[in-house]
Amino acid sequence: MIPMQELFDWLREREAAIVRLLGRMVDIESPSHDEAAVDRFGRMIAAEWRRRGARVRLLRQRESGSHVRAEMQLGQGRPEGQLLVLGHLDTVYPLGTVAKTPFRVARGLAWGPGTFDMKGGHAIALAAVDALQALRVPARKKIVFLWTSDEEIGSKTSRRAIESAARQSDAVFVLEPAFGLDGRLKTERKGVGEAELIVTGRSAHAGIDPESGVNAVHELALQIARLLKLNNPRRGITVQANVIAGGTVTNVVADHARAFIDVRVVRADDALDLNRKLRALKPILRGARIEVRGGVNRPPMERTHEAHALFLHAQELAREMGRGLREASTGGGSDGNFTAALGIPTLDGLGAVGDGAHSPREHIIIRFLPERAALLAGLLATL
Repeated sequence: MIPMQELFDWLREREAAIVRLLGRMVDIESPSHDEAAVDRFGRMIAAEWRRRGARVRLLRQRESGSHVRAEMQLGQGRPEGQLLVLGHLDTVYPLGTVAKTPFRVARGLAWGPGTFDMKGGHAIALAAVDALQALRVPARKKIVFLWTSDEEIGSKTSRRAIESAARQSDAVFVLEPAFGLDGRLKTERKGVGEAELIVTGRSAHAGIDPESGVNAVHELALQIARLLKLNNPRRGITVQANVIAGGTVTNVVADHARAFIDVRVVRADDALDLNRKLRALKPILRGARIEVRGGVNRPPMERTHEAHALFLHAQELAREMGRGLREASTGGGSDGNFTAALGIPTLDGLGAVGDGAHSPREHIIIRFLPERAALLAGLLATL
């Protein structure tokens, strides 16, 4: 039997230390597109794991900051498999944000850019291992912690490393923020992607000779109206043109226009079908040309029997601490989408409980930190 209550009590006594560590993390800003900044935070995280005895490697990238991989074995003898813990180093905030909205603690909340998404998850992972080591609770499997540098911008350089580690793992735990203020875990996520629709027309004088032109903005508007018909709320399919641009000045028929389109699906077969329909789009106005790039590139995390069984196990561990635990479905994607699509049981949303992700209101609820750390520790020690 894993001593869940003992783990929880030990972590509650160290709640203030966990918050101080989180504050240090928030102060090291790590915007996705700033390689040097992400690497500064990555070095801090690597140092924390080395202090705990992990074998750490920096996976250097040309197009982004380095990913950090830390491996630990908390038991004696040969490990009986592998567990993967996933998270990301990068945030959406530009350098200088922390000066405007600094880390602060007030009324049981910790505020600051990245507290919720997802530096709170880093603090939880480190605290979980601290508790296991301090109480000498062994883990039968090798544990791999993979912290990536580009999750917020599509995981282009990290997807291969994520999938490679997942294929060798028996289960995956994702330290993205919890769902809701009651800390629900995520067992289902939509597949996500971005499509770019590029229209080429022909310019002409809008007053003297409009008939000789082909209006790319008009073509784009007609195409967007067509795309709206691909929405299917009953199946969880959404197609939204959220950014558009085109033309030059009002008295010239626009010869170019483009739209960036958010696409989301619940089922893997719908992702294939939607991508096919996007590629099959044809011009509506005579003389117009269109090109479609992208589509659904983060597969859906479907709620499988194995994932549900993993959730039920987590729920039982929470019950041993006297805590309830529920599951949820969400329209947002994470790196857990990649691992679930490979058929590896994946439990997401194990990170901080809070609100306001990607906004000046971002914060976490401090009292949940020991509980989440104990839950992760229990999962690592019992599988």
